[in-house]
Amino acid sequence: MYPRFNFKNLAGAADTLVQKSRGTLHNVVINTTAASGIVIYDGTSNTGTKIATIAASPAIGSCFRYDAEFSNGLFVSVGGASDITLSIGA
Repeated sequence: MYPRFNFKNLAGAADTLVQKSRGTLHNVVINTTAASGIVIYDGTSNTGTKIATIAASPAIGSCFRYDAEFSNGLFVSVGGASDITLSIGA
């Protein structure tokens, strides 16, 4: 049986609490890109433990696979007008 993932689309510069509980960040897909980075944290704010940083201007269609477990929530800071989709497991 394949694992099930939920998705969350984030569009534009924003700090977003994606999930308040533990889970797994499966991957991040870049739908559109901007000249600023994306930072992903284990926590409910940008003071949590950093899981990943995606550098500015990643190629459209890039898929970054993490399969990283987080314990305290999932918080994402998108620095520019990027549009990304996250796949998240419970």
